[in-house]
Amino acid sequence: MNITIYHNPKCGTSRNTLEMIRKAGVEPAVIEYLKTPPSREELVDLISKMNIPVRELLRQKGTPFDDLGLGDDKWSDDQLVDFMMEHPILINRPVVVSEKGARLCRPSEKVLDLLPEDIGSFTKEDGEIVSSGSSNV
Repeated sequence: MNITIYHNPKCGTSRNTLEMIRKAGVEPAVIEYLKTPPSREELVDLISKMNIPVRELLRQKGTPFDDLGLGDDKWSDDQLVDFMMEHPILINRPVVVSEKGARLCRPSEKVLDLLPEDIGSFTKEDGEIVSSGSSNV
């Protein structure tokens, strides 16, 4: 199975998600999106595949979200995408794409639905134990 993760190695959620993918026996294509941001077309395509509002992909913490006034409803989806293109840190992570779909994996266990097999039990960096059969997915 081909899996791609839009990853930030400084993010614990992103690191946990990447390790869950690897525990499923898949070495994903890892795109460090802060170093290699998606094109506008790729970003719009990802949002479409995830079937989420553009706003749902915006990250607030540790970004210029507040300084840019992005909480204001005056911004169109196209304008919000433009802001993400200009400031890739505004793109929430991790985004995972597999043959089973695309998803913003926050929390990291959301990736379980996109994996080819059950990973059993997984211990996150913070010590929380996640099970593939968990109902919190």
